[in-house]
Amino acid sequence: TGKIYHGGTGGGGGARNAKAKNATAATSAEAKPEFQVTAPYGGVGTKPPKKLTPPAPMGDHPLMDWGVWPLDNDDTQKGDYQVASWTVEQIKNAPKDQPFFLAAGFFLPHVPCYATQKWFDLYPDDDSVLPKILENDRADTPRFSWYLHWELPEPRLKWVKESNQWRNLVRSYLACTSFVDAQIGRLMTALDEAGLTENTVVVLWGDHGWHLGEKEITGKNTLWDRGTKVPLIFAGPGVKGGQRCLQPAELLDIFPTLIELTGVPARADIEGLSLVPQLQDAATKRERPAITSHNQGNHGIRSEKWRYIHYADGSEELYDMVNDPNEWTNLAGKPEHAAVVAEHKKWLPKVDVPPAPNSASRVLTYDAKTDEAVWEGKTVRRGDPIPE
Repeated sequence: TGKIYHGGTGGGGGARNAKAKNATAATSAEAKPEFQVTAPYGGVGTKPPKKLTPPAPMGDHPLMDWGVWPLDNDDTQKGDYQVASWTVEQIKNAPKDQPFFLAAGFFLPHVPCYATQKWFDLYPDDDSVLPKILENDRADTPRFSWYLHWELPEPRLKWVKESNQWRNLVRSYLACTSFVDAQIGRLMTALDEAGLTENTVVVLWGDHGWHLGEKEITGKNTLWDRGTKVPLIFAGPGVKGGQRCLQPAELLDIFPTLIELTGVPARADIEGLSLVPQLQDAATKRERPAITSHNQGNHGIRSEKWRYIHYADGSEELYDMVNDPNEWTNLAGKPEHAAVVAEHKKWLPKVDVPPAPNSASRVLTYDAKTDEAVWEGKTVRRGDPIPE
C-alpha cells in the first residue's frame, strides 16, 4: 500500500490490470503479480480548494504548495493516515504460522506538504527553524551543477525568501515528517500488540533528501548530501540494537540485507552489498563508498569522511564532511587534496549509459564536442542566464 511504486501499485490492482487489457500481450509481471494483496495508493489525501502559496515560477506546478491543511485537525483525511490504518489491519490479521512480507509507503513529506496544525505546533514559528546557509554558496561550485536542476517546479531560495515562504516551507516539511513518524509509530504499536515484534525485521528508509534553501535551491535534484542522504534504520532478529553506523550505504543494499536476515537463498545478480556485518557491529568497514548517479556522467561518491562529485563535463567538487558538513567549501582542485580526489575517482561507475529512448522528465545530456547540455529537450549553453 502507499508509495511503494511511484503513483500506483505493483500487484494485480486496477492500474496494472488496465495496462494488461490495453496491451497486445500480457507481460510476466501481469501474469504473476508482485504482491498478492494491494490497497489504494494513499497519496496526498484531501486538498484545499485552491493553493495555499503564491504562484511559483517555472510553471507554478500544482504540487508546489504547503501549509496547514485540513483546518479541522482531522488527520484521518490524509492518505498516509489511511495507508497506516490499512497496514495496521494487515498486521493484526497476519498469519501466525507462516512468514509474511508487508510494504507500506508514505507519501509525505513529499510536496504538497500539507499537515494539520498540531504538527506545525511542534516547531517554533520563527527563524530558528531555518537551515544554516552560506550566502553565495554556489560561487565555488561548477556551473554544471546548475544543469542538474536547470528548470524545475521546485522554486529557488530567492523566490521563497522574496515571497515570505521560506519559514512556512521549512515548518511544513518538518510538520509532515513528524506526522509520518507518528504513522510509523502506529505500525510499531500494532506489531507489539500482535506479538510479532521480536520475530519481524523492520526497515525504515526514505527515497531521497530535500533542499530547503541550502545551495540556493529547494528540491532534490542534486548530488550533494542534502539531496542524497536518507534515514535508514533496521530492527529485528539479526540486528544489534542501539547502534549508529557511520559507514556509507546505498538503498541498493536493502535487498541483499533482507535476503541474508531472512535466510532466503543468496543471489549473484544484484549490485547492493548486505549490511548485516554493520548491523551486527557498526564499526565494521564497508568495502566501497556509496555511489549516486544523476543522468549520464554525473556521479557522487560518498565515503565516511568525504563527498566527491564528478560532472559530465569533467568539473568536480570535494567536501570534507567531518569539518564541513554543510558542504560550503569546495576543495576540488587544491593540490593538497589530489590524492583524495584520485581515491574517490576510481569508484566512478564503469557502466554509465545514456537515458532510455524517449525519456523526457528531468533528463540531462551533454555533448563534449559542442560543450552544450540538453535539459528536457532544451539546449543549455555556458552563457545562458540561470533561471530564477
